[in-house]
Amino acid sequence: MKEKVIGILGGMGPEATLDCYARIIKSTPAKTDQEHLRVIIDANPKVPDRTAAIIADGPSPVPILVAGCQTLQAAGADFIIIPCVSAHFFLEEIRQQTKLPILSIFDAAAETISRDHADIKTIGLMGTTGTISGGLFQKRLTAASIKTIAPDETQQARVMAAIYDIKNSSSTRSRKQITSELVAVVESLVSKGARGIIAGCTEIPLALKQAHLPVPYFDALTILARAAILKAGLHPLAMP
Repeated sequence: MKEKVIGILGGMGPEATLDCYARIIKSTPAKTDQEHLRVIIDANPKVPDRTAAIIADGPSPVPILVAGCQTLQAAGADFIIIPCVSAHFFLEEIRQQTKLPILSIFDAAAETISRDHADIKTIGLMGTTGTISGGLFQKRLTAASIKTIAPDETQQARVMAAIYDIKNSSSTRSRKQITSELVAVVESLVSKGARGIIAGCTEIPLALKQAHLPVPYFDALTILARAAILKAGLHPLAMP
């Protein structure tokens, strides 16, 4: 089967896009440059804030995202992934205006948990306030018979502050301090019954790793990267 070209609609944020490509590289079964997949990246950090568009009166990111999809198509991509969870709130609207297939991070995460950890039926979801308020991630997990526990209002404020600090190259908090904040939220979710944690924002894995958690950790960005490799025609390497 001819390998497909992956299009990454990125820039939300830039470091998460870089991390996504790195995860594709690390999970690709390649011994030489030539055995890696072709990847086309449109990293546009000018996309309006997704959370502001979901919960407030912020401008819609859809026109810029659709334009990015068109750019990727013109450049030769066969399908698209979006390494931004909150942007998936607008996925169906984007799909209606785009010819190329777009993989859903919601589908990839739900299918991975159901397949690899069928015993886990209660998950703690950490993401932007837009993702949590939008409810689509929870809806997809419910369809897979997985109950979702989200942070309470106080804990969600801590998650959102951590995400924005990760994005902020001039943050007054160190990455270690940000990690400590996220770990505190994890502990709260586990105390409420979560048997696993989903990093439902692509910035979170930049500060929170499996080693920090007492329960299985589902990094949505890694899951999406691996789904892209499979869609492109290769079998991703086994997880370490």
